[in-house]
Amino acid sequence: MTALGMTTQYRSCSADETIALGRRLAAQLAPPKLVLLRGELGAGKTTLVKGIAEAFGAAGQEEVTSPTFTLIHEYRGADVTIYHIDLYRIETERELATLGIDDLLRDQRNLVLIEWGEKFARFAEERDLEVSFERIAEDEREITVSQR
Repeated sequence: MTALGMTTQYRSCSADETIALGRRLAAQLAPPKLVLLRGELGAGKTTLVKGIAEAFGAAGQEEVTSPTFTLIHEYRGADVTIYHIDLYRIETERELATLGIDDLLRDQRNLVLIEWGEKFARFAEERDLEVSFERIAEDEREITVSQR
């Protein structure tokens, strides 16, 4: 997955494997980056973020939780600030504008990870990376990473 425009698939059979994948992906996520996280509820999006945040020294696994109700979680590392955003409950462009995501995307130190970002076409167009989760079995996921 090092070349531009690459798509790579992974299979994860546990939360620990998904966290480890997040750690590996972090090496390709030098800020500024916009990453879309796609998948149904409970697919493993936040679990992947645990590994990414840990790899950047921004948060421990136990500190990373789903931003479903708070909408945005911020994790600060020495060289990067990670914004984990959940747009599941956001329905309109007007609601989206109140979150200030454009300001977050302008800062060169920020890594912006958005769950449910596909609800707004602009994020699909602006994204640097997309990670899609498909549930294969209770604890098994197929994870597809697409890079622009």
